[in-house]
Amino acid sequence: MDYLKLADLLLPTVCETPEYYRTLYPKRNLKPNAMVTRYAPSPTGFQHLGGVFAALISERLAHQSNGIFFFRVEDTDKKREVVGAIEDSTNTLHDFGINFDEGVVDSDSEKGAYGPYKQSDRIKIYHTFVKSLILKGLAYPCFCTEEDLDNTRKIQQEAKINTGYHGKWAVHRNSSLDEIMVELSKGTPFVIRLRSPENTDKRVVCNDLIKGTISMPENDQDIVILKTNGIPTYHFAHAIDDYLMGTTHVIRGEEWLSSLPIHLQLFELLGFTPPEYAHIPTIMKMDGTSKRKLSKRKDPEISVDFYKSQGYPFMSVTEYLINLVNSDFQEWRTQNPLVPCTSFNISFENMSKSGALFDILKLNDISKNVIATMDADLVYDLYLSWAKVYNTTIATKLIENEDYSKKIFNIERLNEKPRKDFVKWLDVAQHIEFFFDDFYKNSIKDGYNFPDHITIEDVNSVLTSYIDVYDYSHDNDTWFATLKELSVKLGYAKNAKTFKKNPELYKGILSDVATIVRVALTNKVQTQDLHEVMQVMGEARVIERLSQKFI
Repeated sequence: MDYLKLADLLLPTVCETPEYYRTLYPKRNLKPNAMVTRYAPSPTGFQHLGGVFAALISERLAHQSNGIFFFRVEDTDKKREVVGAIEDSTNTLHDFGINFDEGVVDSDSEKGAYGPYKQSDRIKIYHTFVKSLILKGLAYPCFCTEEDLDNTRKIQQEAKINTGYHGKWAVHRNSSLDEIMVELSKGTPFVIRLRSPENTDKRVVCNDLIKGTISMPENDQDIVILKTNGIPTYHFAHAIDDYLMGTTHVIRGEEWLSSLPIHLQLFELLGFTPPEYAHIPTIMKMDGTSKRKLSKRKDPEISVDFYKSQGYPFMSVTEYLINLVNSDFQEWRTQNPLVPCTSFNISFENMSKSGALFDILKLNDISKNVIATMDADLVYDLYLSWAKVYNTTIATKLIENEDYSKKIFNIERLNEKPRKDFVKWLDVAQHIEFFFDDFYKNSIKDGYNFPDHITIEDVNSVLTSYIDVYDYSHDNDTWFATLKELSVKLGYAKNAKTFKKNPELYKGILSDVATIVRVALTNKVQTQDLHEVMQVMGEARVIERLSQKFI
């Protein structure tokens, strides 16, 4: 076979050689052990939790090793491409604080010296390497139609043999140059296939950085590397890109394990040193008493939009994912309660070999802790950003009352143990609406939520008396002492223990008096620290609300 003539017939416009691109993409000048990792989604859909999980691990490993993390778009499947998917990916990475050093910024721009970072802009590069394989007799044209391949598959299935284009079923593998030229002269569409090794007994051994040593049968399929439209398949394109871009570690989901023999074979036949691989276990969920994969169809929490709409701060979700990555994170967090979770160094050694179990309750606990460490200004900014999209009414109140709102968010935030009543931004409104007069007045239209055991007569008695002793200038200790003194004077026990000894002697307990004041001010039986609530509301608002007629 005259491979030079064949290569020129199939790819006549390709003039560059692989050496040209090796020069164009020099080896990166990095410190020893620095990792070069990537996140390389296909823009055929919008982001999900599994993608964020893989991107986060890749970014952390690169940056904690003083390496490079880049964002590549693998857009060779144009038929399935979704408008806006690229921006969705870049925005999601940004939202989760996953910062890339190089790559696609949006549909029209990118940064970095190893681009283009969109595969659709690298077709000329792929053709060069395809031609180099043809020149070596490692690739050839195949003129089979879809109907031909379907018929072959049916015969193989009936014979109960391995399906696919291999061995004697690879009908164009040994076509002569003359036979190829006849098909080309007729304009018959063709793909380019890899000529896989014929020794089907060989096994591929790989040291996966998470799963350990993996042994799999070598690929015996003559896979397509260039489609009829001249666009490479994912398998081929990613091998070229990872080589030229200097990728040292590929971190991806374990669903790619079955493709590992193909990928390692491609690296070998192309003469490249393969990157190291780490296959991340799938995120699982309990379904009754058994585990299953998170499902796009069944589980809303797999979608990034779920966390946006529910109002989980992205840093909460990031911390939760890092908690899933490494088993020793919680111990680190206990020792470093105020340090950003991105300061934690993740490691392959502490990653689970089985599926990480998604637990919404654990996420909620982490999110409460994360929000509790934020200062009032940050809570205001993040909540307002969310509310502008999902609760415009409360957003308007926040904007119109910025200083007041920040004081509200600062209640019990400067304590040694800050209050943890916010799990996500969706929860916030129920805890703060009563501070705003419009919301408060709307809540009392159907009456006040005084406990059933407290009579209206006692309510009016307590509030009439309390207005006389209320003093806005009182600090917390003085305020409580005054409330306690009034309670005893009105016939309430100072504590539950005293009340239980002789319940017939008392109208109730000190806590009942506090509840009366609390409900009058907020129409809620549980709120943040009552003294702080009153201080933030201000003297005029407190007196106005306490002075209502509670009939």
